Amino acid sequence: MDATTKPGFAAEDRIGALEELLNERYSVRAFQPREVPREIIEHILTTAQRTASWCNSQPWEVLIVSGEAKERFRKAIYAEASRGLGEDYDFTPPREYVGVYLERRRESGFQLYNTLGIARGDRAAYAKQALENYNFFGAPHIAVIHTNEPLGVYGAIDCGGYVSNFMLAAQALGLGTIPQAAIARHSGLIRRHFNLADDRRVVCGISFGYADHAHKVNSYRTSRATVADTVTFVDV
Repeated sequence: MDATTKPGFAAEDRIGALEELLNERYSVRAFQPREVPREIIEHILTTAQRTASWCNSQPWEVLIVSGEAKERFRKAIYAEASRGLGEDYDFTPPREYVGVYLERRRESGFQLYNTLGIARGDRAAYAKQALENYNFFGAPHIAVIHTNEPLGVYGAIDCGGYVSNFMLAAQALGLGTIPQAAIARHSGLIRRHFNLADDRRVVCGISFGYADHAHKVNSYRTSRATVADTVTFVDV
């Protein structure tokens, strides 16, 4: 047995489990209303806390918002978003999508709209669906990920690793998730609502709970580029 392989688990089983979780995970846009037991949430958090970070700074801090507190937050952020307010990102969003990145974004968007029966070019329906971000797609819980301003973009990058591990841990425990950059459009509201310090910077949200597998919005899957599309091997 390889020294790096945990006793009782062959290497192919370990990578197989990871591949299975990555292949199964998708962005859930319809959830069951039932809440997740606290011990399961804490298991996810304990697992995600092992995420690697720059100088082991572990810059993520997490709000887990549930129950009545989640409903108050949902109403506040939905009201701001529905009025067209809240372009106060803490981290600069993409300036534009071009080339293959635009193609991938469009493919993903059209898959969503086609699944829901939204006609191409129906901007009112697009906007209505976008607002579902602020209903958290019916999820009973939302995690709000924030970091420390002096750490800059590297703090946010480390938080991205944490988000990925949070979602994989949730998947392993039978839950669904959706990471939401849309939440970060309302960073000022989030700081005020939760009384966060001025030096906290909102990275994103993660809505999570038990997926509603019967809902049609959860029936499609996005594609992935191949290794040949994204990797260059430099050998000489």
